[in-house]
Amino acid sequence: MPHYHNFIGIDIGKFNFVVSVLGQKDTKEYENTMSDIAQFITDYKSILPDGLTVLETTGGYELELLYTLCQHHFPVHRADTRKVKNFIKSFGNSAKTDALDSKALANYGKERAERLELFSPQSKQAINLFHLVQRRADLTKIVVAEKNRLKSPSYEIVEESCKILIATCSAQVELITQQIKELIASDPILKEKLKILKTIPGIGDVVAFNLLILLPELGYLNRKKIASLAGLAPQANESGRFKGYRRTGYGRNGIKPLLFMAAMAARNSKSHLKEFYERLLANGKKKMVVLTALMRKILIIANARLKELAYAKT
Repeated sequence: MPHYHNFIGIDIGKFNFVVSVLGQKDTKEYENTMSDIAQFITDYKSILPDGLTVLETTGGYELELLYTLCQHHFPVHRADTRKVKNFIKSFGNSAKTDALDSKALANYGKERAERLELFSPQSKQAINLFHLVQRRADLTKIVVAEKNRLKSPSYEIVEESCKILIATCSAQVELITQQIKELIASDPILKEKLKILKTIPGIGDVVAFNLLILLPELGYLNRKKIASLAGLAPQANESGRFKGYRRTGYGRNGIKPLLFMAAMAARNSKSHLKEFYERLLANGKKKMVVLTALMRKILIIANARLKELAYAKT
């Protein structure tokens, strides 16, 4: 068990992250960008090697910082949000700010250090794959936006500009997709996981490699936890005699759209998943409720099959 000299807590949001070192009153805030992450590493380089950094799972916004810390071989723990919240509540403190949360994470690291497992990427290519997937998603959004603009009446010169941008970005999407496939093919474990995921109806190359990169916990959690992480765990909606439809919460950024694509493809396939979809519809369930159930079923199947692989390797 390593002996840590410092405990660093980091509260991460979509645009910023706040850093707190246990025992220090002041906190520091950075933008959640590559340049500011590099600046953070520089500012804290004297304590990161022998310190334990704890950051919370925040819908994927933590991944770039997480992978960067791993790339530098700094000890880092990716904390379970529920456990951290319960830890904070145990002190009877209901106040909430980014600075307070970062201090709580640093304290959590000190109190639980002996039981906290260090995060380790499933592949040496994890950070490169993450950046490529993010870039591909950004370019895809541009293509969709430009295609929508083409549908509206416009001047010819503007239409030509849209077509050029669509062609350029589409070519980049294809290039990056190929680079992702090549990187995954170069890693035996990721290659095998990709092959397994593609055996599930509705999951093709794009959905499979996105799930592997954006949801690295797949195959390591139980079905309830993985559904909750993806935002597909049904939440009760009951009060007294009223019993409404259960709703799903927010999950990690980018996962639900992937599983929605998979569900749309699975419902049109000749498989047990199509039968599952049609059976729920026949029972009077709303179409969106059925699609959500199908999304969750696909995720749980994927998690179970990758878990079987993990057990086989041990």
